[in-house]
Amino acid sequence: MNGNTPYGGAPGVVDAGKPSTDVELTQNQRQSLQRAVAGIVSQTRSYLPDSYTVGSELSYGSNGPTATVAVRPPAGHPVSAGFTPDLDDLETGLEADERDEVARGLAASAALQVMDAVGDGITPTAR
Repeated sequence: MNGNTPYGGAPGVVDAGKPSTDVELTQNQRQSLQRAVAGIVSQTRSYLPDSYTVGSELSYGSNGPTATVAVRPPAGHPVSAGFTPDLDDLETGLEADERDEVARGLAASAALQVMDAVGDGITPTAR
C-alpha cells in the first residue's frame, strides 16, 4: 500500500514522506559536462565509419546529472554507455583516460553488434 500514497517515494531513491531534492549544476559544471560528453561523441565517431550514428543525452534528476552516449550501428542492436559523474569531477573536468575508455568501448561494442548481426555468411571481396 505504500506505493499508493503520494509521499511513498520510490524504494531506495527517496525516503517515504521526504521530497526529492534535485541536484542543481552551476553553469561551469554544466558546460564542463557538455564538453566532456561532446568529446566522447566526437572520439567515438572517429573510430567508426560514417554508417554508424552516434549521439548523446544529458539528464538531471534526484541522483544528479546523468550522461548517456549511444551508437546505432548499421546492423544489429544499438549500444550505449551511461555515467553519473561526481560533482567534484565536473569542477576539475573528466579525465581524458576515462573519456577514451568510454569511446573505445562503445566503438568496439557497436562493431561487435554488426559482426553478430551479419554472421559468417559474407564472402570476402578480395584475398
